[in-house]
Amino acid sequence: MNKGRDFDTRGVAVFQKSEITEYEIYKYLAGRVRGLKSRRILSQIADDEMRHYNVWKTYTRQDVAPNRIKVWFITFISLVFGFTFAVKLMENSEKRAHFLYSRFPGSFKEVNGIIRDEEEHEQALQMIFDEERLQHIGSVVFALNNALVELMGVLAGLTFALQNSRAVALTASITGIAAALSMGASIYLAAKSEQGATNPLVTAFSTGFAYILTVLLLIAPYFIFNDLVRSFGASLFLAIVIIGLFNYYISVVRHLSFKSRFLEMVALCSSVAALSFLAGYLIRVAFGSII
Repeated sequence: MNKGRDFDTRGVAVFQKSEITEYEIYKYLAGRVRGLKSRRILSQIADDEMRHYNVWKTYTRQDVAPNRIKVWFITFISLVFGFTFAVKLMENSEKRAHFLYSRFPGSFKEVNGIIRDEEEHEQALQMIFDEERLQHIGSVVFALNNALVELMGVLAGLTFALQNSRAVALTASITGIAAALSMGASIYLAAKSEQGATNPLVTAFSTGFAYILTVLLLIAPYFIFNDLVRSFGASLFLAIVIIGLFNYYISVVRHLSFKSRFLEMVALCSSVAALSFLAGYLIRVAFGSII
């Protein structure tokens, strides 16, 4: 076996490991997804991945163990963030595999068949996404955007105006919870008035829950730290983390740009906080401390 062939064999071993890993993941997902049609699709994809594994095995002539860390990670993601998000991640993996296979040497005659299978997998996965759950994302995004921008503005203004961490936390809590209930009610009425909309109660609950959870996370540092600067800095850091995590989720399930959405949201949140800081400072200068 020549040097070029040794290089190809090592490359094939990487594909072989990827196929057996995806086989394990799709087999697990097929066992827990709802709906006979979805289970059949995922089971068929798993069978295809095993067949691809055996194709590569004819070149390497050895068994390869799956990537257990990746298997664990995707299964964990499916439990925490839902089946749709996990499958979208796998779909992205399928697209990367398709690109790599298309660059593989033509001497591997089975590659074209594997590429066709990967393209069919992409189309099949589009048929089983939980579209009803995805429809709630728009309301949740709206709630999170409002909670992050509004509450960071409130916290910034109150930090300068009140100069007391507990007073800031209590005032922001009341403001945030009232805003969450108001938004939930507004979303409920809006969803109820739309024909063919998703369940208004579910949409309203998802929106209100996302808003309240964001409020609780952002005000938590003010209950933990007595220093106002440290409290606000921790809240700002949490806001950026929340923005990053949720925008990553949206970028995966909606195939949107992560970087542009993330930077835009961080810039907006920071600008509102800075203007609110200024407003709080001016109010404190004009009226003095009330606490």
